[in-house]
Amino acid sequence: MTAAPREGEIIVLGGRRTPRRKWVLNALIDSNGFVSAQALYTRLVGMGSPVGLSTVYRTLRVLTESGRADIVRDSNGERLFRYRPSAEHQHYILCRRCGLSTAVEAAAVEAWAKRVATFSGFAEVEHTVELSGLCPQCRGGG
Repeated sequence: MTAAPREGEIIVLGGRRTPRRKWVLNALIDSNGFVSAQALYTRLVGMGSPVGLSTVYRTLRVLTESGRADIVRDSNGERLFRYRPSAEHQHYILCRRCGLSTAVEAAAVEAWAKRVATFSGFAEVEHTVELSGLCPQCRGGG
């Protein structure tokens, strides 16, 4: 089974709408959670896709920069990516053992980041907040 570009996909991938970038996008969407670039590449190759690892990394970078992918780091420091269905910024808590990720309410974080930017006089401020722990299942409570 080869990942095929979705009909009507509107996301512009860095100005280039190539079938290979669409395959990467579709594989990321189908992952339903955070995934490493290497794991995404392995999945694509396993499905018979002609996508190269550099295309996977470039596409993930473009998606992240355009606000269509979220990024976190696992306990080893590896970057993990997750498709963001809307341009709205999200924060997640990630299980260090099984990788389960859950979006969290972060209005207080967003307000704090805005106050810091205003106070410091900075513009176009970006932030990263990474929360990790053990999910109920991994800590034996669920």
